[in-house]
Amino acid sequence: MEQDDPAEALTELRERRLGALELLQAAAGSGLAAYAVWALLLQPGFRRVPLRLQVPYVGASARQVEHVLSLLRGRPGKTVDLGSGDGRIVLAAHRCGLRPAVGYELNPWLVALARLHAWRAGCAGSVCYHREDLWKVSLRDCRNVSVFLAPSVLPLLEDKLQAELPAGARVVSGRFPLPTWQPVAMLGEGLDRVWAYEVSGGGGTSAWEAASSQLPLDQAAPGPTSASVAGTPISQAG
Repeated sequence: MEQDDPAEALTELRERRLGALELLQAAAGSGLAAYAVWALLLQPGFRRVPLRLQVPYVGASARQVEHVLSLLRGRPGKTVDLGSGDGRIVLAAHRCGLRPAVGYELNPWLVALARLHAWRAGCAGSVCYHREDLWKVSLRDCRNVSVFLAPSVLPLLEDKLQAELPAGARVVSGRFPLPTWQPVAMLGEGLDRVWAYEVSGGGGTSAWEAASSQLPLDQAAPGPTSASVAGTPISQAG
């Protein structure tokens, strides 16, 4: 029996199309790699949070960050980002004068990444990132709140915000609006859109009076005003 020519065998192997088994193995390998990234970077800490309160991490875009800052710029008091991820909103808030700026994030890898970004920007001692469950954080001393969360948890978040935030506090929600509150302003289009809300009669220090600068609100908001939010007209910028 003649032996195969090694050169011919190698050429045949290179030219052979992947069969069903090979494709299945490649897909399984890709899926395993994706799961490894999820388990290592995105999942830690979620085991301590009920499934209905878990929110996957999706970083805010540069345009989304810009819109958040536009709706908060010039306001006094503590600014917090709930589910701060890699810390980009907190860092940008500090840079534009919103101080103190604090981020709350449960994932330790993302907290470490946020602190690295702050260190590289020379702001390590100026911004704060805490590894904490946002549902257990007290908001009674917060004047400005940024949230980029999933629609499934926003009704529960409304209850927490109304119960804890002081009167005059402003909440900016990215990607998805709060389901029952009436916004006082919004910016952007599509996934880059953000909504601003102001709390009246909040559960925090109600004696505090907001001294914030108001954006032009020249377009009347449709529909009735929520009892949770001041009945202010709405403006939109593309």
